[in-house]
Amino acid sequence: MNILLTGAAGFIGMHVAQRLIALGHRVLALDNFVPYYNPALKRARQNQLVGLDGLQFLEADLSQPQDATWQQVRQFAPQRVVHLAAQPGVRYSIDHPATCLQHNITAFGTVLEWCRQLQVEHLVYASSSSVYSANVTMPYAPEQAVDHPVSLYAASKRANELMAHTYSHLFGLPTTGLRFFTVYGPWGRPDMAPWLFSAAIRAGRPIQVFNGGDMARDFTFVEDMAEGTVRVLDHPASPSNDPSRLQTPHTSTAPFRVHNIGNRQPVALMDFIRGLEAALGKKAEIEFLPMQSGDVQRTWADTQTLEALTAYRADTPLTQGLTRWADWYLQQGHAYDT
Repeated sequence: MNILLTGAAGFIGMHVAQRLIALGHRVLALDNFVPYYNPALKRARQNQLVGLDGLQFLEADLSQPQDATWQQVRQFAPQRVVHLAAQPGVRYSIDHPATCLQHNITAFGTVLEWCRQLQVEHLVYASSSSVYSANVTMPYAPEQAVDHPVSLYAASKRANELMAHTYSHLFGLPTTGLRFFTVYGPWGRPDMAPWLFSAAIRAGRPIQVFNGGDMARDFTFVEDMAEGTVRVLDHPASPSNDPSRLQTPHTSTAPFRVHNIGNRQPVALMDFIRGLEAALGKKAEIEFLPMQSGDVQRTWADTQTLEALTAYRADTPLTQGLTRWADWYLQQGHAYDT
């Protein structure tokens, strides 16, 4: 079928595009190539996609859509949409709030309107584990309250969920939000810990470890993220017949759902660093620092609703994932260090 994929030159987006094409879909891949990090890396990801049979690339800014962009999207007539485009970065959102709002709120409004006008069968969009923010109950479950964000990035992703619910309720648009947990792997992002740590270790610089190292993340391999995302696309959200579902953040009497997508187990940051040292073949020099504003101490995904829906669960072992990351980084990724 015809699938519109936004953020296609992004980390997860590139892998989702490859998976969709492998399954025989036709993909209109859209990205704005915003220079949040080295734009050459995004172009290199694009080069991995250009030439794939069934894929066409469109460069456009969803926060300021041109009529020509809309005409191309309308002509393509997507049956389903995967929206991964966003301005990432918890700390970046604190320093650049206007940019976060522009690319995470305004742009998502554009996508929702396109989906409404084109009567799209299913919109799958990227939310984030950051919406859990101040929650202390572990593991994070989709039915938990998520009303106390600790960063503007988290607030913008929660706002996306609320906007999606409104369109599901008013216009019957099936929407599914995926709360991504910490992702790593080949073609990753230079602003994330795996890349920052690898670059510092390779250069012999200290790595910065916050909260004295007392941190844990539900690290999930990128191909697992891509596979789970693509599988959800085939399961359009449907209304719940249980009125009490309206009271939960992840279900509704509208065709609206939210799921966690992660590896189902937190990894202590110091254990992750030791695994990364082994994969890179070099020890790290560590500089311990206090907790950063807007950060959380640990994340842990409860993915039962996703598994029940798709019969899929992330299962790439950390050692295998780190080996694949390190091989790619040492062979070519380091060329994009910033």
